[in-house]
Amino acid sequence: MLNLASKTQAVKRSLQRLAAGMATAAEPIGATKVPMSNLEPNAYINYQRIEDNLAVVRDRLKRPLTLSEKIVYGHLDDPHNQEIERGKSYLKLRPDRVACQDATAQMAILQFMSAGMDTAAVPTTVHCDHLIEAQIGGVKDLERAKEINKEVYDFLATATAKYGLGFWRPGSGIIHQIILENYAFPGGLMIGTDSHTPNAGGLGMVACGVGGADAVDVMAGLPWELKCPKVIQVNLTGKIGGWTTPKDVILKVAGILTVKGGTGAIVEYTGPGLESLSCTGMATICNMGAEIGATTSLFPFNHRMVDYLNATRRESIANYAKRFQHNLKADEGAEYDQTIEINLSELEPHINGPFTPDLATPISKFASEVEKNGWPAELKVALIGSCTNSSYEDMTRSASIAKEAAAHGLQTKSKFTVTPGSEQVRATIERDGVMKVFEDAGGIVLANACGPCIGQWDRRDVKKGEPNSIITSYNRNFTGRNDANPATHAFVASPDIVTAMAFAGDLRFNPLKDTLTGTDGKPFKFSDPSGFELPPRGYDPGQNTFQAPPEDRASVQVAVDPKSDRLQLLKPFAPWDGKTPTDLPVLIKVKGKCTTDHISAGGPWLKYRGHLENISQNCLIGAINAENGEANKVKNQITGEYGPVPQTAAYYRDRGVKWVVVGDHNYGEGSSREHAALEPRFLGGLAIITRSFARIHETNLKKQGMLALTFVNPEDYDKVRPSDRVDILGLESFAPGKNLTLVLKHEDGSKEEIPLAHSYNEGQIEWFKAGSALNLMASKAKAGKQ
Repeated sequence: MLNLASKTQAVKRSLQRLAAGMATAAEPIGATKVPMSNLEPNAYINYQRIEDNLAVVRDRLKRPLTLSEKIVYGHLDDPHNQEIERGKSYLKLRPDRVACQDATAQMAILQFMSAGMDTAAVPTTVHCDHLIEAQIGGVKDLERAKEINKEVYDFLATATAKYGLGFWRPGSGIIHQIILENYAFPGGLMIGTDSHTPNAGGLGMVACGVGGADAVDVMAGLPWELKCPKVIQVNLTGKIGGWTTPKDVILKVAGILTVKGGTGAIVEYTGPGLESLSCTGMATICNMGAEIGATTSLFPFNHRMVDYLNATRRESIANYAKRFQHNLKADEGAEYDQTIEINLSELEPHINGPFTPDLATPISKFASEVEKNGWPAELKVALIGSCTNSSYEDMTRSASIAKEAAAHGLQTKSKFTVTPGSEQVRATIERDGVMKVFEDAGGIVLANACGPCIGQWDRRDVKKGEPNSIITSYNRNFTGRNDANPATHAFVASPDIVTAMAFAGDLRFNPLKDTLTGTDGKPFKFSDPSGFELPPRGYDPGQNTFQAPPEDRASVQVAVDPKSDRLQLLKPFAPWDGKTPTDLPVLIKVKGKCTTDHISAGGPWLKYRGHLENISQNCLIGAINAENGEANKVKNQITGEYGPVPQTAAYYRDRGVKWVVVGDHNYGEGSSREHAALEPRFLGGLAIITRSFARIHETNLKKQGMLALTFVNPEDYDKVRPSDRVDILGLESFAPGKNLTLVLKHEDGSKEEIPLAHSYNEGQIEWFKAGSALNLMASKAKAGKQ
């Protein structure tokens, strides 16, 4: 009887462990094979690797781990020997997958082709979302884009087929929404060639934006290198409700941390307040986390993720994650580098901007800020959707506001646009009558694409240079980003606030307390918005826009016309000549904010993203010259004449003269576009010297064989004169942790020496010496074949 009782207890304990998500010794988690995606039946989730890696890491660190540490360390290439110290070590990681959007995929694939590989080593997808310009409306804009971009789409379609990549055709939707619907899974590690890749954190995935060269490394089977992130905790208490939405959480966090406060860190959300957030709401928060410079943002696995996985036909992943949930949440007692507390019950709706996403104002104070700052109060355009806020929940909540306005006889006073995030969302809101509500209110439904969010907007209602205000539910609002008009005051808010303001036509309208007047002459106040977290009738997948790689890829020919002005095969950059750089002119001393939009503008320039020579004609044309306060006007130190930045840089290059750029704080913040590093390299630049860098841009510069250097004393920026020639001393003994020296040679004959710091490790120094990371990879591959 005692033996039977003990066996009964053992069975009971086993069942308890299973209920708690613990795999039994008899059946390791890896014994179950679950595909990462319904579209990739032969690529499996590797929870066993995480389990095994964490056993090693726990034994080494002997401390509780945060959730992000579990996922990141669970993907270590060598957990036994990897140095692990937050903020210092460079980790070598094995991501589960790679995602590329069409504007960055062109250069990434061209680099992959240069590396001589024939198949991507990990599951990889390419998404056509960036090249569709908003002009008239969704259907016509999409057809126009297909015609204009046919050459690029053909290249991407054939290249993805050739190298075994999944291809999402134009019209399928925005990369981040497609990833959330089809590929993201709890505990995964993904890199993507877009800065808002962290959107997948809403499904418990560590998803990081990178440059194309990082993507090429992983596609080629190499580990991905990442400085070991610090971890910032945002603890949520209370309950979200009323006009407050998940978007307001990240708008508030952006105001606290600023555009550089998250640099080098993963933001991890915790606390009882998570229970009131939908899965797509959590994705919204993670998506805009890119605006605080965070490596990524992340939520622990919970029942809202299960609901979303089930709704998107991934029940097997939901069940698998339940079994593994002990590793999909932080350990009790885990320590964070910083903690922020937010009570959702007290959180107001926020509006951020203009000109920067971290100028956060609660709506109760916003009208007075409009008046005090002289911002244009008339609201010209209200725009909802984008990768940040285009979920079914977002759309139905906004529709509830539009319905109430319609019941009082109102149409929007401002121009009103709606961008569905995916074909699935578009088809579902059309089926359920939501799209008709927007159109009846005067709204224009745009294509399933990025559109105005990234500057793909043929805006004609105001002249360039005319001050005006727009409000969006997007994530980024740098000067001129949406419409190329530097006088446009762009504000960011939730879709609810944006929709309500569209009916008021005035930035000073507060829907929580102000009234509008119906056609019957009676005032009314909007009710609290309401919507559906998930479609009650399920998602309608809409048109099938996915192209899987063919079984026989050998016969596929990649389409690149040598006469093309859109695509250009790459030539290797020259390696370092081993000499000390001397008498380098300062191409431009940049004053103030310099985002990747300033360095490599989007909008009409997007069409040249696959042609390095042509895209380089926009290099630094938006940066402000500290010498004269003007953009795209610098002095050629050889001729003495003033001219555009790209032409001046090319003039130096063509005469064998290398040059440097001097930048301010958080240089290169914004998107992940590696063109902002490729262009200076192509035009002959040697070094970018700044007070500080944004993470992705610093890595991109290193990958392309440039020197990314920082002033040891940030105030030394002020010592540099735009007319200086400079020497960079110490490269002959370039080593990790060893400073270099900048010699400033002023026009008056005087000199100054100032120390420069860098964050290069030994491997990255080899990139510089080889001329680029791609050069080094190619040389190693060639040596391996000999």
